[in-house]
Amino acid sequence: MTNDGGRANEPTSYGLPAPGVAPLPRQTPYEPTQRQQQPLRPGQSPSGDGTGRLLGGRYRLVARLGHGGMGTVWRAHDEVVDREVAVKEPRVPDHLGERERATVYLRMQREARAAARIDHPCVVTVHDVVMEDGKPWIVMELVRGQSLADRLQEGTLDVREAARIGLAVLSALSAAHEAGVLHRDVKPDNVLLGRGDRVVLTDFGIAQVEGEQGLTETGGFVGSPEFIAPERVLGQRPGPESDLWSLGVVLYAAVEGMSPYRRSNTPATLQAVLSAEPQVPARGSGAFGTLVMQLLRKDPAGRPSAAEVRATLEPAANPAPVPLAATRLFAGSAPADGNRWVPPVLAGNRKAQYGLGGAVLAIAAALVLLVADPFGGGGLPDGWQVRPENEVLHADVTVPDDYARTQGTSGDNVTYDDPSAVFRIYADRLDPATDKANNTMPADPAVWKAYYEKGGQNGTEFADGKVTTTTVQHQGKKAYDIVTEYTPNSAVSAPHPTRYRYHELLVPGKGTAYWRLRVSMPAAGRAADDGEALFDRVADGLKIHDL
Repeated sequence: MTNDGGRANEPTSYGLPAPGVAPLPRQTPYEPTQRQQQPLRPGQSPSGDGTGRLLGGRYRLVARLGHGGMGTVWRAHDEVVDREVAVKEPRVPDHLGERERATVYLRMQREARAAARIDHPCVVTVHDVVMEDGKPWIVMELVRGQSLADRLQEGTLDVREAARIGLAVLSALSAAHEAGVLHRDVKPDNVLLGRGDRVVLTDFGIAQVEGEQGLTETGGFVGSPEFIAPERVLGQRPGPESDLWSLGVVLYAAVEGMSPYRRSNTPATLQAVLSAEPQVPARGSGAFGTLVMQLLRKDPAGRPSAAEVRATLEPAANPAPVPLAATRLFAGSAPADGNRWVPPVLAGNRKAQYGLGGAVLAIAAALVLLVADPFGGGGLPDGWQVRPENEVLHADVTVPDDYARTQGTSGDNVTYDDPSAVFRIYADRLDPATDKANNTMPADPAVWKAYYEKGGQNGTEFADGKVTTTTVQHQGKKAYDIVTEYTPNSAVSAPHPTRYRYHELLVPGKGTAYWRLRVSMPAAGRAADDGEALFDRVADGLKIHDL
């Protein structure tokens, strides 16, 4: 995969040097070599062609499979137990000093220890570590297949296949986290697709093992920027949530073809990770797309747990089929052997049998709907998306796809405009306690009612405001529904002025903070009905974090 969607063979891992330090030469990710390998001659440098070399008296190098920033991977033959294995050779740029080389070698030893601590079929198995020429060579199982990155070069995956792969990577990460290991470099290059639908997470080269001192040098940035969680970019201590962020980016890339944070250079990519709010993946709508956007929340505390991720991916990877028995009953057809069972009371009564078949099909359909839950649990109708407004609102907003987003200059509000200019969705987060100018009103429906009846801001926004307030519930908390019908001041003198409506939801939070959601619409006619339906959908889809 490339890092900007344009230039081939551009790496997804970069060295980000400290100020004033020259950057390291770029290194391509794992890629097969095309040249013919020759046996290692006596005295030949280990950095040259090493085909035929024997390591540790048992592992003979057969062919080079690829190379990356930290090593060259070989296919080798274990002559003791007669099996093929993969061997990772340390790969260090020539210009590095002894201290940097020692750090790379120590990191590879930790990679072997980290992977060896995890006993799971979705984690690459480490067989041995051989010390040759003062360097650790890691001996691992040979996974026959391609990486997810290679697979995505052929085209994107459907949601079902992406969810299946995501479940396997999630299982590997869960096992790693239970063993006290953070992977810290989850990306398509490190997900191998083996035989028999096996999925393997590999390359624990920059993993962090609980209780061990970090090896990242001062000013260095280790990992692939477009898959790195925001807290790591900010230098904060990562946790399991950081690996789940990376899994979210992998799932996004699986259905869209690339990371949503990919830019033409490292600084721009890191800035996108910190501030960009990607669109819901077009090829992964519904519960899958909602889950991906939840995993990409900037705040680690707002991301779903591993159990919640699994609960969403499992039905996506294994959708429930309609029971075959129900379809047979409904069709009135018997199995091939003619032994269809019919309750004795219905024997000889064809009409009653059809009635039973229809009832069974209805029950089966209801069960399928209950399991699939297309209208709840994150399901969205066509043409809608969930927008994570983490930085602006600390909330997710559900809006139509074609509504144009505009963020307010104050940074605490966002507007979505209907392309036909009939409706407008507005949301903000207010807190009188932090408003130094004292212009913010409290979350009191009586105060807002008086404000609108007096004409809004400075009493000049509109005239003849009619306001109704109702106490409601939102996310299990007390909230307020406010409907204001008004005439714009500019239309007061017209013979038949058009009336408009604000339909708002006020949701008090912790302390004096609260959220306000507003849908603007005409006050009468079919557009008013459509506007109310729009408000209901947007209000139901407003998910406030840590309410």
